[in-house]
Amino acid sequence: MRPEALFEYFADVERLPGIGKRSRLALERLCGTRLVDLLFHLPSGLVDRRYRPKVSAAAPGGIVTLELTIDEHIVPKNRRMPYRVLCHDETGDLTLVFFNPRADWLQRQLPEGENRIISGKLEDYQGKMQITHPDYMIDPTGDEEMPLLETVYPLTAGLSGKVLGKAIRAAVETVPDLPEWLDASMLKRDKLPEFKSALASVHKPESLEDLAPSSLARRRLACDELLATQLALAIVRERTRRKRGRALRGNGLIVEKILKALPYQLTGDQQQALREINDDLKSDKAMLRLMQGDVGSGKTVVALLAVAAAVEAGVQTALLAPTEILAHQHLDTIAPIAEQVGLRVALLTGRNKGKPRAALLGALASGEIDLLIGTHAIIQDDVAFKDLGFAIIDEQHRFGVQQRMALSGKAEHGVDVLGMTATPIPRTLTLTAYGDMDVSLIQEKPPGRKPVDTRVVALDRLSDVIEGLKRAMHTGARAYWVCPLVEESELIDLAAAEERYGTLKHLFGDRVGLVHGKMKSAEKDAVMAKFQSGEINVLVSTTVIEVGVNVPEATIMVIEHAERFGLSQLHQLRGRVGRSDLKSSCILLRANDVGEVARARLKIMRETEDGFLIAEEDLRLRGGGEVLGTKQSGLPEFRLVDFSEHADLIELARDDARMIVSKDPDLKSERGGALRHLLYLFERDEGVRLMQSG
Repeated sequence: MRPEALFEYFADVERLPGIGKRSRLALERLCGTRLVDLLFHLPSGLVDRRYRPKVSAAAPGGIVTLELTIDEHIVPKNRRMPYRVLCHDETGDLTLVFFNPRADWLQRQLPEGENRIISGKLEDYQGKMQITHPDYMIDPTGDEEMPLLETVYPLTAGLSGKVLGKAIRAAVETVPDLPEWLDASMLKRDKLPEFKSALASVHKPESLEDLAPSSLARRRLACDELLATQLALAIVRERTRRKRGRALRGNGLIVEKILKALPYQLTGDQQQALREINDDLKSDKAMLRLMQGDVGSGKTVVALLAVAAAVEAGVQTALLAPTEILAHQHLDTIAPIAEQVGLRVALLTGRNKGKPRAALLGALASGEIDLLIGTHAIIQDDVAFKDLGFAIIDEQHRFGVQQRMALSGKAEHGVDVLGMTATPIPRTLTLTAYGDMDVSLIQEKPPGRKPVDTRVVALDRLSDVIEGLKRAMHTGARAYWVCPLVEESELIDLAAAEERYGTLKHLFGDRVGLVHGKMKSAEKDAVMAKFQSGEINVLVSTTVIEVGVNVPEATIMVIEHAERFGLSQLHQLRGRVGRSDLKSSCILLRANDVGEVARARLKIMRETEDGFLIAEEDLRLRGGGEVLGTKQSGLPEFRLVDFSEHADLIELARDDARMIVSKDPDLKSERGGALRHLLYLFERDEGVRLMQSG
C-alpha cells in the first residue's frame, strides 16, 4: 500500500484553485491529473516583471511594468483593424493594442480616466511605444496579484500559463513534507536542500539560475529520481540473484558444430561476449546479462552459441521477441544452422491456434523442443516447459520487469536471462535503464561489410530520387522506402506510407509492396516474404521494419521526412541495408526548410556509422526519455533528470542503491522506510511489490 503521507501527492488536480473539467482535460494531455504530475512538470523559463521605468525611459524589446492613466478607447471600424487604447504617464504616451477583443470587457478592465498597472512586451511601432495584448492589467488599488518573477511552463491548448502557474503554486503549498531518504553525509557534502524545499525553489525561482539543471534544487530532484530508479533495479537484481541458478556446463559438441558450419570467423567482440555469457552459465548464480550490439554486429549468432551451450547442459531455452516479424526473422536465421547441428527449434506466436498449438505445447512440455522462439505468447499461463534453464529477451527495452519475471517463473530451478538490444545506448543511460544487469558490448562488425553511403537530399529533389530508384531497379536492386505516418494527418503535413505507396505503385506496378503496423500479421508476413524472395523490389513501410528485419539483398534505404526521426531510430533504419558485401546507400529525404537540431542530426548520420557515438549525440540533442523511447517500453520515464548535466549523479545513485540493498534488503530500517516513500512517489514501486512477494 502507498504510504499515507503520499495520499496528498496523488490527489486529483480538480481540488486546486482554477482547475475545472476543461482545464483538467488539458492537464491530462499535458502532464497528468495528479498533484505529483504538476509538481514534476518543470518550468521552461522565467519572466521578470521587476523592470518598472517611466514611459520615456522604457527600452523596447523586453518586458516592462508601467503605471499608466487610461485616456481613450479607439474602437476599430472593421474587424481587420486593431482595437487601440491610448494611455500616458507624466513622461510620455503609450498605446495598448488588441486584436478581436470584446469591447465591453476591455472598457470594464480599462475605464477612461483611471490608472492601471500594465505589464507586457514593449514594442517601438513606427516611432511610437505600444504593448500588444498585455499580460496583466491591474487596478493599483485592488488586491489582484501579479508575480514580479513569473515562472513559464510548457503548455497545451485550452490551458493558460496563469491557470497552470497558480495551480502548481497551490500544489507546492498543499503537499506535506516527507521523511528524508537521501544519505545525510551526501546532503551535507553537496549542500542539497530538502525535497519539498527543492520543489518550492524550482517552481518559485528567485532568478534564472534557480531553474538551471546545475542548481542545487534541480540536482536534489535529479538525485531523488535517479535513486528511486536505481533502488528499484537493485531490488530486482538482488531478488534475481537470491534465486540460485544452475551451473550449466555443456560438452562443447554442438557449439563446435555451429562454429564449423559458419561461413566466417567470430569477431573479437563476439568471442568476448560469448566468454562472458558462458562464465555466467557455468556459475551457480542466476545470470542477468545484457548483450548490447550495434546494428549488424552479429548478436544472433552469439545468442545461438549460448543456446547450444545451455542445451548441451540438458536444459530447454527460449527466445522472446517483441514482434511477430522479429520472431520469424530469428527463426529464419537460426533454423538452417540448427537443423545442421541437431537443435530442435519451434516458433510460438499469437497465430498458433487449435490442434497445431496443442501439439507444439505438448512437445514443449515433454522436452522435445530445445529452443522455443516466440512473442508474448511464450509467457501465457498454459505454456509449460519440461525444464527451462536459459532465456533470451530480444529488444530488452520493449519489455518490462513483469514480462521478465513471468518468463523466469516458467522454470522450476531458476533461469539464466540474457537480454539483447540492437539499440546502442550511451553508458549513462545503460546504467539508468539496466542498472540491474551485467553488460557485454559488441561493437565490431563482421568482416566483409561495406560502409553505407549516406546522403541528405531535400524533398524538392524527390523526382531525382525516384529516377535513381528506377535505374537501380533495372539492375535488380531492392529498396526500403520509410515514411513516418500511416495516414495523412491534417495537423502535420507529412507524406503518408499509403500515399507514397500509391505514387510508387503507379510508376512501378506490382514491383512495390506496403507494410505498416495496422496490417494483420498474415498480410505483413506475405508482403515481407515477397520482398525477401525478390518478387517485389520496393518495400514502402512505416518504422515497423526498424529492428530485426534482415534482407541482405536490400541495398537502398530511403527515409522520407528524416528530420522527424530521432538519431537512434535513423541509425536502426539505416541498419536494414549494408548487411552483405554489396554496395549500399541510404537517402535521408528532408523537408526543404529544417531547424538547427534536425540539421545537426542529419549531419551526424552522414558522418558516422558508429551506433554508440550516434547514441551519445542523440542523448545530447534530445534527452534521455526520447532516446530510450520510454513511452513505448517497460522503462521508467524521467521528468527531473537532465542526462547531460546530471550524468555524475547516476553512478552515485547506483552505488548508494546497491549499498542500501546489501545492508537493508527489505527496507526495514528508518532510512528504509523513507526510501519506500521514494519508490512510491516516483512510481518505481515494482521494487516494493517484489520485496512483498519475496
